[in-house]
Amino acid sequence: MGNKDSVGAAVTLGLFAAWAVHDTEEVLAAPRWLRRHLPELRERWPEVPEGVWRSLEGVDEREFRAAVGVMAGIVGAGALAGWASGGRSATYQAMLDGFGLHGLVHLAQAAAVRGYTPGVATTPTLVVPFTLWARHRLRRAGVLRPTRGRDLAAGLLWAGAATAVSHGVARRLVRKSGRVPD
Repeated sequence: MGNKDSVGAAVTLGLFAAWAVHDTEEVLAAPRWLRRHLPELRERWPEVPEGVWRSLEGVDEREFRAAVGVMAGIVGAGALAGWASGGRSATYQAMLDGFGLHGLVHLAQAAAVRGYTPGVATTPTLVVPFTLWARHRLRRAGVLRPTRGRDLAAGLLWAGAATAVSHGVARRLVRKSGRVPD
């Protein structure tokens, strides 16, 4: 039904551009926001395991920026796969779904704390609209893969795994450079 050029670069490479704007908000806000709000979060949710809180305390700004850099490579590769395949790439479509679901997680976080959380400003203005628009364009071109519950779970799992990998690589890079003590 569609050909390689059935969706434009705005749909495929636009994923990377939308992600970059969204993650710029996170880079600018997350480390400071977390340092300031961690005590109240701990108090509000004492049932969260202590290890989770310690891991959040342990992320410094250099490591966070490095993790975003690693994620840039992951998202960039997915966007290029989408562009090269005219939007057909399963990897690209999983990343697109993961990006949109990641935005929904931001909205849930903001609702849970009843206020701003890093990433929530660009979620309703960019992340969710871009994801819906791109999926619409893929559907119209006849290249959107059917989405089932397991596909949405896979998209969320992809986003979580990519986040874990990017932070793991960043931690090793920053610690290897001698900047963060073990």
